[in-house]
Amino acid sequence: MTWSPTQYAKFEAERNRPVHDLIAQIPQGEIARAADIGCGPGNSTELLKARFPGARISGMDSSAAMIEAARARLPDVDFAVADIAAWADPGPYDVILANAALQWVPDHATLLPALMAKLSPGGALAVQMPDNLGEPAHRLMEKVGADGPWAAKLAGANTARSERHDPAWYYRTLKPLSARVDVWRTVYHHPLAGGAAAVVEWFEGTGLRPWLDPLDEGERAGFLARYTEAVAGAYPALEDGTVLLPFPRQFFVAVRRG
Repeated sequence: MTWSPTQYAKFEAERNRPVHDLIAQIPQGEIARAADIGCGPGNSTELLKARFPGARISGMDSSAAMIEAARARLPDVDFAVADIAAWADPGPYDVILANAALQWVPDHATLLPALMAKLSPGGALAVQMPDNLGEPAHRLMEKVGADGPWAAKLAGANTARSERHDPAWYYRTLKPLSARVDVWRTVYHHPLAGGAAAVVEWFEGTGLRPWLDPLDEGERAGFLARYTEAVAGAYPALEDGTVLLPFPRQFFVAVRRG
């Protein structure tokens, strides 16, 4: 998939709220080495660095454009283009942060133990993932994708994100490896000025990428026009034109056994 740091950053304040909440739950301690995996343009890395200013921090992302933006933002941090599923660095790390990244990585039953194995004893794996596949915005992506002249091109678009599990599944998977597992879910309500167009612009930086990337310019314009019309019906604007976008997110922090 192609990723645009500029598009992603248009709602940075809103996107930073969950990572603020996640980082706040990482236990304080002797944090010498930390990694931000799926770091995007470096906004989450910047917050991790502020929380643990004495740590040696690195970041990685599969998008070269995102890593370029992250390096410009934080030139003193070691960033690399890399795939989370193939990450070979054995660690040990005191903190591994994955903010809005693991939903794109398959096979969490294999991935999470592998990440926990890279932690030092007492180290923390801190993860936040969107939990919104059941929301109208995502259901409408599938509907518009299946109904238009682009249907054949988009036949596999809904498989781009990994299988979603409930909080109990993550707790059961992580508990045997952990001294403590904290799992929670939060629904953020983001006020977006600009009505349905603002909701569509939000998802153009993230969830819509698997639906837009396979299309040519004309198809993309047609898809977005039809999707925007559908979103307007699902997310009616308030009196002042603002749309309140509900956005559920799932979190967990697992501390490796000492």
